[in-house]
Amino acid sequence: MSLLLAGDTAVYDLKGLNCPLPVLKAKKRLAGMQPGSRLWLETTDPLAVIDIPAFCSDAGHQLIETAAISGGHRFLVERGETV
Repeated sequence: MSLLLAGDTAVYDLKGLNCPLPVLKAKKRLAGMQPGSRLWLETTDPLAVIDIPAFCSDAGHQLIETAAISGGHRFLVERGETV
């Protein structure tokens, strides 16, 4: 797992982790960010296409964009007001 930058937005590499780790790690990372901040999550877990949107909805974050990438998916999440 690593944190890179794509423009002004950090990319959190969660590839190779299986459910529930991508959501748990994303939750922890987003908790340390300011409301309105954005974070790309990159995953290879096939369940992430269900888990990440559900997590965002439950936690009050906004899922801005979802994209397929080689071997997985990428999610742009905007941190909500509460975690």
